[in-house]
Amino acid sequence: MKRIGFILVALLFPLLAQAEDYREGVHYVKIPTAVRTLDQSKVEVVEMFGYPCPHCNSFEPYIKNWNSKKADDVNFVRIPVVFGRSWEPMARAFYASELMKTLDKTHEATFHAIHVERRRFTGVNDFSTYYSNLGVDGAQFDKMYNSFAVNMKLKQGDSKLRGYGVEGVPAMIVNGKYRISAQMAGGQQEMLKVVDFLVDKERAAAQ
Repeated sequence: MKRIGFILVALLFPLLAQAEDYREGVHYVKIPTAVRTLDQSKVEVVEMFGYPCPHCNSFEPYIKNWNSKKADDVNFVRIPVVFGRSWEPMARAFYASELMKTLDKTHEATFHAIHVERRRFTGVNDFSTYYSNLGVDGAQFDKMYNSFAVNMKLKQGDSKLRGYGVEGVPAMIVNGKYRISAQMAGGQQEMLKVVDFLVDKERAAAQ
């Protein structure tokens, strides 16, 4: 029995040590001034991404799987970044689809269209035509694309981008306090392990 116990401890120790080894400044960055979260009753996890970004495309299956298994006290938010003029139409399309509650039809499809089909999206007409074929109301999308609500989302997203100090994507933000990149975490899958570690940290701090 002692031998079995020793073996179990030996097997579990690396896993315990790994969680304890996530260190500020090494695996994640503490944001100097915390950014207010949308729902303060939950731990907020934000994915900063961009449709043109190939790394975001490869990250999508991992974040999709993580999102499907997250705890009920975690609020997951996606924010499309605008790093240049050519990125703005992509962000508008995301926000318009989000407000129309059609991301289940458009989000993965947009990544696929850009990175697999090599489609080019330069404005509302390109997105409207493509999304209509996915079952989205094209006329409603056209109106939403340049709406006041989408303009506000863009401004809020830009404010969050600056507040988080994000300079590359994909990036993950936990509770407006911590920023994680693949480079610091050691890979895309490892990013989500650090996210879980920080979610647990925030959950414990709130108790």
